[in-house]
Amino acid sequence: MSRVVVIGAGVGGLAAAARLAALGHAVTVVEQAAEVGGKLGTIQHDGFTFDTGPSLLTMPHVLEELFDATGAPLSESLPLERLETACRYRFADGTLLDLPGDPALIPDALDAALGAGTGDQWAALMARAEQVWEITHEPFLESPITPGDMVRLSRSIGDVATVAPWRTLRGLASHYLHDPRLRALLDRYATYTGSDPRRAPAALVTVPWVEQAYGSWYVPGGLGRLGTALLERACDLGAEVVLDAEVVEVLTSGGRASGVRLADGTVLAADVVVANADAASVYGRLLTGPVADREARRIRRTTPSLSGLALLLAVDDPPEVAHHQVFFPEDYDAEFDAVFGRRGPARPVERPTVYVSAPRDPAVAPPGSQTWFVLVNAPRHDPAHGTDWDEPGLVEHQADLVLDLLAERGLDVRSRVRHRTVVSPAELERRTLTPGGSIYGTSSNGARAAFQCPANRSPLPGLYLVGGSSHPGGGLPLVVMSARIVAGLIGPA
Repeated sequence: MSRVVVIGAGVGGLAAAARLAALGHAVTVVEQAAEVGGKLGTIQHDGFTFDTGPSLLTMPHVLEELFDATGAPLSESLPLERLETACRYRFADGTLLDLPGDPALIPDALDAALGAGTGDQWAALMARAEQVWEITHEPFLESPITPGDMVRLSRSIGDVATVAPWRTLRGLASHYLHDPRLRALLDRYATYTGSDPRRAPAALVTVPWVEQAYGSWYVPGGLGRLGTALLERACDLGAEVVLDAEVVEVLTSGGRASGVRLADGTVLAADVVVANADAASVYGRLLTGPVADREARRIRRTTPSLSGLALLLAVDDPPEVAHHQVFFPEDYDAEFDAVFGRRGPARPVERPTVYVSAPRDPAVAPPGSQTWFVLVNAPRHDPAHGTDWDEPGLVEHQADLVLDLLAERGLDVRSRVRHRTVVSPAELERRTLTPGGSIYGTSSNGARAAFQCPANRSPLPGLYLVGGSSHPGGGLPLVVMSARIVAGLIGPA
């Protein structure tokens, strides 16, 4: 029986722990916080339960496969609810679009909201996206990525032309989408990987296709329940989970990982170490030596993902709203310029896109009230070269600005907010030990971004990486996929 230490009890760490325990390994999960979930956090206050991380679940079959592979089916642990309306969009000109959860209804909905022909434009783009998905999902998302993957792709001229690795998402949109509102809609999906659509690869066109093909889902009681369900599954299989225990060093012996050292000096010996921590922290803080130096330099050459400013609102007597809503700005490019530091240093966005998640779920709010999760894109916390989110007054000023913008765009709840909690990029960095509060680790900016994402198998034998900052990237489905990849690389005990 091999001894495995998993650093971090986020979704990736817990999913890997469950899989490895099911394979017969002796697994210990060590988490620096007092609760599990990582970025899938939960805050409870005055009868309200707030998700502080992801608010949307897609590709539920990935979770179903995880639970099937480790014991009882997902339905016995976690009920899922498919949303009839995936999202309500308000564009800069005031146009409203309720995007159906059923993909067959989307073209007609687009024609009705945006004008005749827009449905055909979007459908043509999604047909291309489906082709890209069929070509890329197995070698690029479900397997450990290697340089040979690009060689395999290059053997088919047709596949290369379909994926178009030399094109950006924005560039692909210009070929298919002639309505600027449709282009804004597609741009939004680049932010699902913390990226700039003007630099992100065209292959990200698969993101909206996946959301539409597999549906938009909610977990009654909040998505934080996923962390609890994964914890219970891992523990049922014999894994030990230790909270309030920060790992400060990955130990090596004989040229391979041999365990971890905790902040209190405790040493946990291991045959295998799985790091569900930001890759920049793994190679820049937890591990020392030539391997760490080389990998840290490689990560520094990438563009960190954007961060976010989140408002957790307890709203009394809430207005009738969709579960998910997006309010677009007048100038989307100005938003990307600000968060990625173009035409000046990285800076808070003056008039950002505003996302609102407002579930009508009696399990998360008292009668007559709602929990609202409001998010805007934001530059990472970088006092030396960009934005210092600990600057006095900045966070509250930006939170007020967001509520004022919502009111201007037709959703004024300022007088109905019982209380609010604001989570800044600096606070996210402290809570999750993620440098700068970058939500997805590295962005997908650049044609080679997929190949620059840190590999699941570290160059140091015995050390593996899992989670959103390693292959295949951020977002709940991909994080769960990364755990499957890691368990496959390690194999049975």
